[in-house]
Amino acid sequence: MNLKKLGALILALSVTMTTFAGCTKKEEEKNSDSSSQVSTEISGSEESSKSDETSNSEETSDNTESSSQTTEKETVKIAVMKGPTGMGMVNLMNKAEEGTSEGKYEIVMESTADAIVGKLADGSLDAAAIPANLASVIFNKTEGKISAAAINTLGVLYVVESGDTVHSLADLKGKTIYSTGKGTTPEFAFRHVLKLAGIDADKDLTVEYKSEASEVAALMAQDKSAIALLPQPFVTVAQSKNADLRMALSLSEEWEKLDKNSSLVTGVMVVRKEFYENHREAYDLFMKEYEESVKFINENIDEGAKLVAKYEIAPEPVAKKAIPLCNIVFIKGEEMQNKLNGYLNALFEQEPKSVGGKLPDETFFIK
Repeated sequence: MNLKKLGALILALSVTMTTFAGCTKKEEEKNSDSSSQVSTEISGSEESSKSDETSNSEETSDNTESSSQTTEKETVKIAVMKGPTGMGMVNLMNKAEEGTSEGKYEIVMESTADAIVGKLADGSLDAAAIPANLASVIFNKTEGKISAAAINTLGVLYVVESGDTVHSLADLKGKTIYSTGKGTTPEFAFRHVLKLAGIDADKDLTVEYKSEASEVAALMAQDKSAIALLPQPFVTVAQSKNADLRMALSLSEEWEKLDKNSSLVTGVMVVRKEFYENHREAYDLFMKEYEESVKFINENIDEGAKLVAKYEIAPEPVAKKAIPLCNIVFIKGEEMQNKLNGYLNALFEQEPKSVGGKLPDETFFIK
């Protein structure tokens, strides 16, 4: 073997060893000889047409596989609440678990919002489905580090009774209404709707607050004349135990009758601003698949109910009845901003602390 062929063989073996070692060390010296040129090309530049056909094929395959693996490893970390705000996510959760989702997701379900807040603040989560007013609170506390991406749940509060005495808000005058959520959004939302209807919540009726919805249900079972304000899916749970219980009024419908420019909003999907700005491809794919998941549960009640039961949000029979009443939606852009702005304004007027002391500015909304 002459020196020329030996040199070529040594060069080919050097290139092959460099490829399989995945060398990432920067070149300390640059020169114009062909050996340096080949090394640079294998490290990431376009492959030279001077390489032999077999080498080109192998290197192109390696580069494609590496790119594909990078995309697959882009994991979006999400948390949802165990309730209506989490129901719209169950189909995507199931797909992610089975490995059939387009994107890669780690989705956890929490029973309380407190478990989610800290993780959003420290960057452990990329997105979360949380109560609408809490989104504003976190935005203010983190100085704008999260943004509202979409409304996922409108109002889930209903006035219920066993009798047939309530057919309008005016019918509540002079009555006692049992509810939960003293000093929280159910109280503020109820007060706002009553105010829109010209009813003084402190003078025209009495609201007695209990600590748990189950306590309210038990009270209503004992007193058939009792009236209550309860959320879904708990209303459906209570109806399964009390066949006479009926939904007399939807607070969402009453709100929108009286205020055309806003809506009662229960939950929103928020994202970390850093995630939105620096991982747009992953964000866009997540939002697309999330919207599809919401559409699935609204259009496939039976299958959706099975998934709601699978993730222990509510029993399947309850979920079948509750899903159409939970106002699970996917609203983004200008419509989201208008509805959410109006809702947060209504809360702010009653208790500024409920939205974090001040209303969020324009940067809160992803348009």
